[in-house]
Amino acid sequence: MSSQTSGAKPHGDGKIADNVFKAVVYACGILILVALAAVTLFLLFRAWPLIGGDQGANKAAIESFTGGGAHNFWQYVGPLVFGTVLVAALALVIAFFIAVGIALFISHYAPKRVATALNYVVDLLAAIPSVIYGLWGGLVLVPAIHPFWDWVATYLGWIPIFAGPAANPSRTVASVAVVLAVMILPIITSMSRDIFVQTPRLQQEAALALGATKWEMIKLAVLPFGRSGIVSASMLGLGRALGETMAVLMILSPGLKYSVKILQASQNQTIAANIAAQYPEANALGVSTLIGTGLVLFVITFAVNALARAVTRKAVA
Repeated sequence: MSSQTSGAKPHGDGKIADNVFKAVVYACGILILVALAAVTLFLLFRAWPLIGGDQGANKAAIESFTGGGAHNFWQYVGPLVFGTVLVAALALVIAFFIAVGIALFISHYAPKRVATALNYVVDLLAAIPSVIYGLWGGLVLVPAIHPFWDWVATYLGWIPIFAGPAANPSRTVASVAVVLAVMILPIITSMSRDIFVQTPRLQQEAALALGATKWEMIKLAVLPFGRSGIVSASMLGLGRALGETMAVLMILSPGLKYSVKILQASQNQTIAANIAAQYPEANALGVSTLIGTGLVLFVITFAVNALARAVTRKAVA
């Protein structure tokens, strides 16, 4: 009888532990929703003077930001949205293929010791603060990269995006995109690497047994398996590029234009960098205007994440 009683205690304790763990997990999930709702309400509350306040005063605040170049909120935020998306998209295009190549090298080509060392380096790069990247970009990259941008403008200037003359110093969208690409490179590399190493061994060996070369095996087995992970990693990197502030602020010469001339200065600006630049001197209505642009960035980031989930779900299916 005592043995039966002692045997029932672990079962009861385990059930209690399961219930406690379930409650904790539910609370964590709800906490995420509460935090998201709190951020949304904060942005709406602080931006309300812009939405429902004195529009004449709001117009004056916007004109003070732009020197009379914009007269309402959408004229003001439109070029900022364009510049934010342009810079982030260019950074993703530059980083994506390099990151996937590094991840494949680490997971399938590099010797074990080299792969281990590269893993540490990639993880270390992901932990570097953005202000360090901004200092490197402004003090090292901008002076050094001008000859290359000048060559691009000379020989590829017939393409509108590379139209010259290339600015000197190169405080342009192109230089910022390179710095952001370096920033998001370790994020995409790390997540892609972790997905590639989980590719079922049997699938890889089956492809090789059928006569596929190593690259063909990667194309047939590894990349399809890791497609959803690559998309998720890319969207995570894109999210960081969309919201990056300090690196852009320290490098880019700002402008409020709908321009794709990435080699010329004073063409574009991003939402996050504009908030950081304008906030110290903004009055109450100016702060509401800036928070309104932050709300727009919040919506864009949310839309990007929703799109990534839809693409990932389709890839898994």
